[in-house]
Amino acid sequence: MARKSHVQTTINGETVEFLCESRQSLLEVLRDELHLTGAKEGCNNGNCGACSVILDGRLVNSCLVLGVETEGKSVETIEGLAEPDKLHPIQDAFLENAALQCGICTPGFIMSTKALLDSNPNPTEHEIRYWLAGNLCRCTGYDKIVRAVIDAAKETSA
Repeated sequence: MARKSHVQTTINGETVEFLCESRQSLLEVLRDELHLTGAKEGCNNGNCGACSVILDGRLVNSCLVLGVETEGKSVETIEGLAEPDKLHPIQDAFLENAALQCGICTPGFIMSTKALLDSNPNPTEHEIRYWLAGNLCRCTGYDKIVRAVIDAAKETSA
């Protein structure tokens, strides 16, 4: 049995402690140890963006970050975005623009959008498409997703 490390981190604003093996990815820790299943495993090699989370203010693929690397850091996941009784404006924009279908990629797109709007509250369409290039969707055309980001930018910067 592999030795486990004790990790203390902040997830969605709350201090969390967990044990994980040194080889476990943040995605595995989130889903298997902490039961936060919003981040999805699409490719497990950093190509699809379905597992995107924000780590210390930076967008990362959680499948490429080790759980032990989050010691003392802050992680934001899709579960921490909405209020208990109200969706985040980004989530509302995705719904209003029908920018989702099967839902596997949606949490990654939403977290990528949050990271974009945190760093650039009024992006151009070109900047949006460039920023979201690390997220793949097999179901929808990307136009609805881009329109959702444009609408979310208008709503969050107002």
